[in-house]
Amino acid sequence: MKHLLDLFDSTVLNMAGLRLLSASFELTAVVLMLYFNSIQKAIIINGSLALVGPIIFIFTMSLGLVGIAGDISFSKLALIGLGVCLVVIGVLK
Repeated sequence: MKHLLDLFDSTVLNMAGLRLLSASFELTAVVLMLYFNSIQKAIIINGSLALVGPIIFIFTMSLGLVGIAGDISFSKLALIGLGVCLVVIGVLK
């Protein structure tokens, strides 16, 4: 297993790990919605996912931006950062 993990870039592994964590939150929410079988509780659970999703997105993008910071120009990095900010503002407004 150690040799398999050595094949991947550590930043990519961390980004994938965060996405796996996000997916486990989503699956847990599905199970909880079915368990409680209530529209009100399903809305509360879905609302909590709306908070967790952007946080995971920001952390994942931050890891990726730090990983490529040395490979691209500052202007391109700033444009990507601006795009991430616009997505978060669009989700939260």
